[in-house]
Amino acid sequence: MINLKQRLNKRQVTIGAWITLSDLSTAEIMAKSGFDWLVVDMEHSAITLHQAQQLIQIIGLCGIVPLVRVSENNPVIIKRAMDAGAQGIIVPMVNSRDDAERAVQAVRYPPAGIRGVGLARAQGYGLEFEKYKNRVNSDSIVIVQIEHISAVENLEEILDIEGVDGFIVGPYDLSASLGRPGEFNHPTVKKALARVKVIAKSKNALMGYHVIPPQGEEVAKKIREGYRFLGFSLDTLFLGVKCRSELTKARRRK
Repeated sequence: MINLKQRLNKRQVTIGAWITLSDLSTAEIMAKSGFDWLVVDMEHSAITLHQAQQLIQIIGLCGIVPLVRVSENNPVIIKRAMDAGAQGIIVPMVNSRDDAERAVQAVRYPPAGIRGVGLARAQGYGLEFEKYKNRVNSDSIVIVQIEHISAVENLEEILDIEGVDGFIVGPYDLSASLGRPGEFNHPTVKKALARVKVIAKSKNALMGYHVIPPQGEEVAKKIREGYRFLGFSLDTLFLGVKCRSELTKARRRK
């Protein structure tokens, strides 16, 4: 398994994908496809906590870093995702400095944070708590989602919070907050994205972007733009787009 924290700190390119299906075989196939990390999505899926832990186990056993996108910036939800064995979290709708602080504190134990202590899978079911305690505050990963115009306006303060490893742009929600859902080429949306890049570069922050279409050239384009933490589509789109594309070719008549 790669040292994702180290690679993020060095601003190296990493590419992952979203898991929205609870099927373990799908997760295993994705994990063996060459991604650096995989995100178990608990915001926009029907995945339960029990299923998330199983997916985390499969992803980790395949040597890939398991992350969880939690459903909200809630310390109880974050604690349970981390206790299930996630190496880090992606937190939606972080729109202010206070939001960022709450996310970091929910991951860390006191005195650095507010996370309650439990003896679950992450702590070796109680047998490895000391080992886990000594590394969680320094090795855990917190990525905040910039997906609202308020987050863009407060991005400098968000990035000033110690413990925020970087951010990932959620293009659909960001465009929706501007009244242009899915219109990524609209001037207003492009202006907001340009502002994000300017601020991130001034702070030497880790920039991330979730490329939704399963098109490798779009990921390559974002890398050229300076993004280093790339979410590459999601399981359902990889499956659905490929099925439709190849079926169209099969039915094509000259």
